[in-house]
Parts: sequence; C-alpha cells; structure tokens
Amino acid sequence: MTEVLSKTNPAPRVGFVSLGCAKALTDSELILTQLSAEGYQTSKTFQGADLVIVNTCGFIDDAVRESLDTIGEALAENGKVIVTGCLGARQGEGGGNLVKQLHPSVLAVTGPQATQEVMDAVHANLAKPHDPFVDLVPNAFGVAGIKLTPRHYAYIKISEGCNHRCTFCIIPSMRGNLVSRPIGDVLREARALFEGGVKELLVISQDTSAYGVDVKYRTGFWDGKPIKTRTLELAQALGDMASGYGAWVRLHYVYPYPSVDEIIPMMASGKILPYLDVPFQHSHPDVLKRMKRPASGERNLERIQRWRDACPEIVVRSTFIAGFPGETESEFQHLLDFMREARIDRAGCFAYSPVAGAAANELDGMLPMELREERRVRFMEVAEAVSAAKLQQRVGATMQVLVDAAPGLGKRGGVGRSYAEAPEIDGVVKLLAPEKISKTLKVGEFTKARIVAAQGHDLVAQPF
Repeated sequence: MTEVLSKTNPAPRVGFVSLGCAKALTDSELILTQLSAEGYQTSKTFQGADLVIVNTCGFIDDAVRESLDTIGEALAENGKVIVTGCLGARQGEGGGNLVKQLHPSVLAVTGPQATQEVMDAVHANLAKPHDPFVDLVPNAFGVAGIKLTPRHYAYIKISEGCNHRCTFCIIPSMRGNLVSRPIGDVLREARALFEGGVKELLVISQDTSAYGVDVKYRTGFWDGKPIKTRTLELAQALGDMASGYGAWVRLHYVYPYPSVDEIIPMMASGKILPYLDVPFQHSHPDVLKRMKRPASGERNLERIQRWRDACPEIVVRSTFIAGFPGETESEFQHLLDFMREARIDRAGCFAYSPVAGAAANELDGMLPMELREERRVRFMEVAEAVSAAKLQQRVGATMQVLVDAAPGLGKRGGVGRSYAEAPEIDGVVKLLAPEKISKTLKVGEFTKARIVAAQGHDLVAQPF
C-alpha cells in the first residue's frame, strides 16, 4: 500500500529558479511537471527546500554572472543544489565543466533539455515520495503539464537547437542542431493549453522559420489527418484551433526567409496575430557576412515593405547588435538608416559581448567597450524615436486588449496588452478606470479599449 503523506511526513520540497530565455522556461516547465507528477512539492524559494534546482543561462556574460551568482546564493542558503541549463554545458579552463570548477559542491550539473538527467539527480539525493501509478499533477494543463507563466498565456516550443553557426552565438554548441518536435505533439499540447484557458499562445524556438527542415517537412498526423511538419501548416492549424477558443497565436524568432511571406495573409485575415519577432541583428551585408547570418540583409527593406503592403497593421519587433568586431562608423550608420527607413516598431539592442567560445572573438577589429556601448546608446535613441512615432499613430484607435492585471476587478484600471505587445519584452497598455460603473476587468479576458495617449514605450487606453 502506498504510504500516505501527512503533516508529520510531508512531501519533499524542491526549490526551483528558472533563468534565461523563454526556451529555458519551457525546459523548466517540463522538469516541474515531472517533479509534481512524482509527488514532490516545489517552491520559488531556497528556504525550507530539501534541495534546489537552478536552470541557468549561459549565453552573454551578464547572464553567466547572474547564473553563477544564483548558484552561489542557493548554495549559501540551502547547500544542496542541482544545476541544469545552458551554463551547465559550458566548458571551463582546461576543458572541465565551468560550473563544477567555480562551484565544486553542487550535487550535479546537466546541460539544457535534460529533464531525465535532472530527475535522476533529484532521485539520487531526495527519495521519490509517490508511487508514479497514483500520482496526480495539480494546476497543470493536462498533456501540456505545468506552466510558469500566468494562466492566460503560455509559450510552446516547437523545436530544439539550431543549424546556423552565427559567429557571435554558442547556442548550437549547447543545444545542438535543429530537432523539430512532431507536429502532432505540438498541436496536442496547444489544444490542452487552449482547453485549460490560455488566451495567448506564443510560439518559440531558436529558428521558427526552419521548423521541419531537419525532417524534410515530413507528413505527420493530427486528428487523423495528414499535415506537413512546416511552419506554414503549423501556423494554419494553430490559427484554426485558436479561433475556436477566442485566443491569440503569436510567432517569435522568425528568420526573414522568403517562406515567411506565405504566412502574412494569415495575419491579414486575423487567423494569427499580425506580429513578427524577427532577429535581424544588423543591416549591413558585410557585417551580416562576418556574423554568418542566414540572410544577407540586402533585401530586408523590400521584404518588410511587402509584409506591410499585404498586412498594413503588422508589427515588427527585432533585436540588433552594435559594435560587432570590425564594424565601421559607415556600417553603423547603415544600421541607423535601416532603422529609420524600416520603421521597426519595437527594437532592442546589445553592445557586442565577446561570449567565451564564440567564433567572433577571433575576428579582427574588436572595438573598445566604450565605443560599443556608445553605439548601443545611439541606436536606441533612433529606435525609441521610431517606436514613439509609431505608438503616437495609435492614439484614437480602438483595440482589443488582453488584461494582465486588474486589481479590484479593474474598477481603478489595470494593465494589458494589444496584439502589438508581447509579454515582458514590449511595452504595455495602461488601462484607465472604465467609464461605465458596471464595467469590470478580469485577468485573462479581453476588453475593447480606445487608445487615448502614448507614454514612452506604453499606451494609455480607456476601456469601454
């Protein structure tokens, strides 16, 4: 007979910290789902936990420092720590494991997407509390498992790894080459999320446009019907599914391949959100060549214009790198001119950071950090001016807003997002108190609102 847990024999508690990008977040969700399925309690704090798992980021230097600091803090406050994620795959001096070299007392270290290895380490240090045949997963989305996001939106990862070898990036060395998930599995998870109340599904990967390339777009099956493992067909199926639940589908990490043009009509028709997150990184062909980016950039202005011609309301967000090795003032000016002409709605910029192990570190022309940072600031001045002008054009428009926060049923207002704002990376829509006294706002539901002002990166709207 399975032992009954009680107050005198509580379930073991695992503290969990998730750092890094949305792709790392989905790895955390898989681990948390398995922990809960096996009966472990989980928490976001170190105190009172029987051990701690830290899911790390190992990409740029600031993220590495944050991960190492968090591991050190967990060791100091708890003492029993398992490390997973991208930093866990990084080599230190002499070829050893970087985390083990700097924090030798950690219990175990794994790389990313290593749910079973993490669970093996947990089992070795903390006894399983339940018989898996009678386990339940509370607060989960069925086959989609546990999510760390608010219940009304969720990320869905469609592939792992990347086939590109961009010189500034070490992600392929940590996560491997592209491995696309079976399309039936993706759609099964999506349906479970929609049925669980998710109103916004955010599609993520390292390269969303390349979905299915590794399996030659092979035919999968969904609801007994054949469907190609390809971004176009996936977007079509997700859009059709979302419409039945009154939900949004948002695409992230979309490389500007010509095939993306085929998805734009779905945005124009409202099947998926008219929003593209495209990591351009730069505009000058010579810089892109040194970066070994998959697109030359020479036709990106034309491509963006075609997208806007086909779908005038489309919002384009992107990230860029300023001060890449060898970048001349002329090449940087080319980037500023591109920003002004392309009118990118939302843009972020990093000063080039020489990540350990990246091929770009060996390129000639490494710029002083002061110059890299100065160019980042100059870029953001242009980007913010473009964004502010675009936001100002929305004043007077009526938009559908997904409510993210609404204290007291929104009687004094709340915070939400329109189709033009992705969570955490873009601005928000600040909702004023509703004009009608009977009007309420509820987290996870949509409201119509009239845009009355633009404030910095945000919009101000009057619900009605």
